[in-house]
Amino acid sequence: MSGPADDQSKRLSAGQSDPEPGACGTAESAEMQSNIERFDGDNRNKVINAGGTATKAVHGGERQKGGIKARATLDALATPIVQTATFTFRNTAEIVAYNEGTYDSFEYGRYGNPTVRALEEKIMCLEGADDCLVSASGMNAVTTMLLSLVDQNGHVVATTDCYRRTRQFVTTVLPKMGVRLTVIDPADVDGLEKILSTEGATLFFSEQITNPLCRVIDTERIASLCRRYNTICCIDTTFPTPINHRPIQLGSHLVLSSATKYLAGHNDVMCGVLAGDKALIEQVRKMHGVLGGIVDPHAAYMVSRGLKTLHLRVNQQNKNAQAMAEFLDKHPCIEKVHYPSLSHHRDHAIASQKHQFPNGFGGVLSFEIRGDGNPWSQETFDATARFIDALKIPYIGPSLGGVETLIEQVCDACTCVLYAVGCACCSPL
Repeated sequence: MSGPADDQSKRLSAGQSDPEPGACGTAESAEMQSNIERFDGDNRNKVINAGGTATKAVHGGERQKGGIKARATLDALATPIVQTATFTFRNTAEIVAYNEGTYDSFEYGRYGNPTVRALEEKIMCLEGADDCLVSASGMNAVTTMLLSLVDQNGHVVATTDCYRRTRQFVTTVLPKMGVRLTVIDPADVDGLEKILSTEGATLFFSEQITNPLCRVIDTERIASLCRRYNTICCIDTTFPTPINHRPIQLGSHLVLSSATKYLAGHNDVMCGVLAGDKALIEQVRKMHGVLGGIVDPHAAYMVSRGLKTLHLRVNQQNKNAQAMAEFLDKHPCIEKVHYPSLSHHRDHAIASQKHQFPNGFGGVLSFEIRGDGNPWSQETFDATARFIDALKIPYIGPSLGGVETLIEQVCDACTCVLYAVGCACCSPL
């Protein structure tokens, strides 16, 4: 049996050369070749140089794509920011080849971009994923994923403690498509198995670790159940990041994240990430091209740059949050601390499994001010507000994952959520 190497040897011995990459397999007509050559090399420069001022201003220095500029682009240490909306073809043959899938390039910014793809491939490496799609925000990643993978009259199973905008989408938008929602406690894996075995489900979705009460799910067991009962499993790891938790390695089909947070890491860019099974990502990519929630190339570059220090930042945030959780847990004015490493955390047994959480739990923790002992009283609410207002370093704000410390009071209770604790300059407490 001859393989590709044998075929290549036969061609070389016969004096034949390999076809150029991207060739569409048919000889171009003399008219097409003449038209290409007309704009190649010096001929193209002559046309531009012979043009008027406006022609020179538009095309001068840019129409020639090869030479030293192309080589320098390939050799640049930092990934170049390809700031363009449209990509061009040199001839009709390339367009044909592109549409046949034999010429690798890009066509239009809504369908892809080299800088964006570089970010996607970096995340694929981090997550151990077959493919990746980045988009304009974490919510765009969530909503596009759900709209792509859950058909009309489908069934979604989600967990109780989750980001409020995700909850808003699955409770108000998906029902308009006839999609049914079942909500379970993050720890109720037996309940999930009963649902999947009796009713079935299209997709299971949960945060890991949840926002804001830092609940922990058993990703490994849940992913196994989803595969057994033919249910798509998608886990949002915005809080732990791939430094602390990798659902794909534990069997999940998909992993999702708001790259706005830890992945970018500096509170200056918005981006969403979905990675995992190639066939599923391709389904979402098609819908993404229709809905248009793209991330621009400069934002993609900034996320890629942030990822270079992800392990340094997250490891320090793990340490800082652990120290803060232990300190607050002993303080007389604190009623309760929610952080998975604490022995009294309701999901501590799962969180203690090192193969699921090898490094820590991230920089977010939540805690409850004691106040007058009634968590729903006005006095306890006011005591929480006084505590927050008295802080000197943390900012009051609704995000996480940057190097600054942020804090926010959940407005219907006495719970404080402390984000990215003590991470300014990644310094210890």
